[in-house]
Amino acid sequence: VLGKGSKERLIPFGESASEAINYYLLDRKKSSSKEIFLSNRGKKMSRIGFWQRIKIYLSRENLKNSISPHTLRHAFATHLLNRGADLRSVQLLLGHSDLSTTQIYTHIAKQRLSDVLKKHHPRG
Repeated sequence: VLGKGSKERLIPFGESASEAINYYLLDRKKSSSKEIFLSNRGKKMSRIGFWQRIKIYLSRENLKNSISPHTLRHAFATHLLNRGADLRSVQLLLGHSDLSTTQIYTHIAKQRLSDVLKKHHPRG
């Protein structure tokens, strides 16, 4: 994936995403393009075009106004940290060049630690 500043990075994904992509590729119109996601014209889908497509699916589920690319990234980082991922790994997954950018997400993880202490420690 090419991110901000045209920096290339790898994006790992799980089995269910792999199955969904394979299903999509079987259903997609045949193309010689090396790109996975194509516009209706068979060209590389832009970032904005991709987001517009997601908004269509969100509106079908009545989630149109509650989700943005930022909230998806924020939720992704928060889930990783709350489940014990280290900050450096989260930094790489988000494509942050500076670790301090990733540290923004640690405030929620710290709140989670406080909640765990209160719930599970006799003097919490």
